[in-house]
Amino acid sequence: MKYVKDYSDGDRVFDIYLCKHKTSAVTKNGKPYDSVILQDKTGTIDAKIWDPNSAGIADFDALDYIEVYGEITSFQGALQVNVKRIRKCQEGEYNPADYLPVSKFDIEEMFTELLQYIGDVENPYLKQLLEEFFVKDEKFSKTFKQSSAAKTVHHGFVGGLLQHTLSVTRLCEYYCKAYPLLKKDLLITAAICHDIGKTKEISLFPENDYTDDGQFLGHIVIGVEMVGEKIRQIPGFPAVLANEVKHCILLHHSEYEFGSPKKPAIMEAVALNFADNTDAKLQTFTEIMENTTETGWLGFNRLFDSNLKGTRME
Repeated sequence: MKYVKDYSDGDRVFDIYLCKHKTSAVTKNGKPYDSVILQDKTGTIDAKIWDPNSAGIADFDALDYIEVYGEITSFQGALQVNVKRIRKCQEGEYNPADYLPVSKFDIEEMFTELLQYIGDVENPYLKQLLEEFFVKDEKFSKTFKQSSAAKTVHHGFVGGLLQHTLSVTRLCEYYCKAYPLLKKDLLITAAICHDIGKTKEISLFPENDYTDDGQFLGHIVIGVEMVGEKIRQIPGFPAVLANEVKHCILLHHSEYEFGSPKKPAIMEAVALNFADNTDAKLQTFTEIMENTTETGWLGFNRLFDSNLKGTRME
């Protein structure tokens, strides 16, 4: 199998891919065509079916596995597939693992490390809160390990939410060593829980798309509701501590335009925002660099609001 990331302009395509998305449109001349996004575990590529009614194009829908015959062309600097023929595949012709982008780190090893952080929490209320999610709730843990952290921006792969959460937790552990006034148990708990709402905001692969809850509420509100529900089930959970945990989660984006209802009021909320922002942006830059062979300027990126350039040491 030839993966999406390995294609170059002019290559022939003859392999099986997951149809992640399919839409029908009309050219300026009134001719119908289909726009398709093909996916494998290395990424996605845009594809165009300029003659969708031809005999060589079988009926298929989004999330079907399809055998594609065509050629790679370049349009406005991006590669796309000019599709000539499509055949819908049956179970047994493909291995789903080849078509889902997965963290390059071992998921079970990452989860074990996260559990170690939970085991180190000394405050009995915060420890129980974490254990209610990550130890006692097997369904939640399974979903958390399989979830992505985003639809497109950063950590958009199976295990991405776990990888991002672990990275943020590691950064927060460092902050606690560098700034001793931080309440470690509070910050580590908030770090581990800060994005749990994404388990309900974004559906699992292969869809990896926003749910109705995600569209209406967003992961910040969902996460605070999830944490609040667990807290109410823990007898004697201190009210001030509960508010501090929820405050950190609500404010981990820090800015109003990014979904935060207020500005951070406690030191731990500030630290969590820095850790979350650091990992999100550096992972985004990492993914940009890993998906280009360019050595000069890489173009404008909306997340950074800047024209980016890769630094490569010779």
